[in-house]
Amino acid sequence: MGHPDNPTMTIAAIILYLLLLSHQTVSEEQVQRYVIGETGDDTTLQCLDQPVNMSSVLYHWKKDGTVVPTQNPSNPSERLSILNNGSLRISGLLYNDVGLYTCECQTKNGSSSWQTHSNIQLKIADGPTSISLDIRPATLLKNGTLFVNKSSNVYFLCSSESHPSQNLTWTVENLAQDNPDRASGNKSALEFSISEIQPQDQGMYTCTSQNPLSMTTVNKSQELLVYYAPERHPECSWEVGNKPSDVLFICTWYGGYPVPILYWHEVYEKSVIAKGPTINSTFKETERLEILVNRHILHDKEEVKCTGHHVTGVENSCSFNLEIPFPLGNPLVTALEGSTVTLSCSETNALPPAKTVWKKMDDVINNTMKYIVSEKRPIYKLTIINVTKDDAGIYYCYSENPLGARELEVILNVKTSAGNGGAVVGVFISILVMMTGIVVGVTVYSKRDRICIGLGFSRLDDDRGDILSLVDSDEEDIFSDSVRQLPPLTNGHATTLVEIHRIPSINHEDNADSTEHTGQAHPDQTEAAHQSADG
Repeated sequence: MGHPDNPTMTIAAIILYLLLLSHQTVSEEQVQRYVIGETGDDTTLQCLDQPVNMSSVLYHWKKDGTVVPTQNPSNPSERLSILNNGSLRISGLLYNDVGLYTCECQTKNGSSSWQTHSNIQLKIADGPTSISLDIRPATLLKNGTLFVNKSSNVYFLCSSESHPSQNLTWTVENLAQDNPDRASGNKSALEFSISEIQPQDQGMYTCTSQNPLSMTTVNKSQELLVYYAPERHPECSWEVGNKPSDVLFICTWYGGYPVPILYWHEVYEKSVIAKGPTINSTFKETERLEILVNRHILHDKEEVKCTGHHVTGVENSCSFNLEIPFPLGNPLVTALEGSTVTLSCSETNALPPAKTVWKKMDDVINNTMKYIVSEKRPIYKLTIINVTKDDAGIYYCYSENPLGARELEVILNVKTSAGNGGAVVGVFISILVMMTGIVVGVTVYSKRDRICIGLGFSRLDDDRGDILSLVDSDEEDIFSDSVRQLPPLTNGHATTLVEIHRIPSINHEDNADSTEHTGQAHPDQTEAAHQSADG
């Protein structure tokens, strides 16, 4: 440390030694105890291994080798104070209170040097605080619950403040998840995402933040629902009420969450018939809206519509057109006395479907030994067994639905078997006239060549000797000449021979000139005529 003859160097060495001694550090092995406090709290560091007679001992504390200034413990305004038992009390912990605290003591008479009795490491923790959640895109409901639409991409973010560090964890509580953990990390924020979120992903999402030093844990939860509209369209149906004038309209929309809003309305008049919550409102139940309507507010040809609106923005509807009944059938039926006859009508027009019955006068006809009523929609039949004169009259095919009623009038005529003879005679005469016409027609057609030369019907069957010979000619000019009548035959009938010859166009002019000059017929023609007559 220097030569003793040099006082300057001796003083410098002593100062350096004291500085080194005041900045000595304690290894981890020398730390006897760890104390963890949180900012703002109070803590007490105890001086261990103290002498038995504590009243004769002086205490002081060092922080990282530096003596800590302390005051009278009776003054509560001081942050650091030494208690009677030598413990160090620190009020309102701050971040800069972190360090290694050493307790030293010596006797009051100064007979001993300061001795170290405790090495305590003080650590300060803070938080976690200000934990926040961010789930997007999501819509906040009035009750604080969030919802997202099915098949959307959802992002989850959690953050908090903690000193000196923190551990963050995302978990979810629902019936579909066996493992609740979703994500974890030790940074100031933790994020994860779900692609095309499904209904089984809905539940209570919780972010947990833990200070690893103080082990203080805080968490924050948020319920998330997954909404989806029904994939199918609403279905409209109806049921006829207890009265024919009443109808029950039924609208159902299956498979959505949460339940939609359903309401019936008339398309033309836009007047709302009913609106309100569905009868079944749980997730597993289907929606169903029923409304009982009287015919006084319904009109023929009117369109009635059920519209469903879902909170996801999807809107669908179903509808049908109201139709009053219109029965059709044969209005006139004839039956023989003693036979069985069936009256029939059909009704396909009505909507809602009509109730159809058979009536006579105002009485509804039911199944008896006399009547058999059958229904095979849309055909309605009434069979009358062993028809009598008393069964003749007017029957009604009566159809009624909530819009109104209409009827088809069917007249039944009953004839006796004797009255059928005139019909048989009439049919026989008709057949006879028809056959006579056919015979005359065939006869006339077969004799058509003789009718053309002007002979009467009275002589069609006579054996005539008239001969008509037609000779084709290339020219339009036809040469004809009168011929003499042959002598009568033995049967008393005359025979006339007529021949028309083809005259070539070259010889025609020469023959005409010759005839003009001589005034005589052509010798070939005369010869031909004589030969025919002789023959």
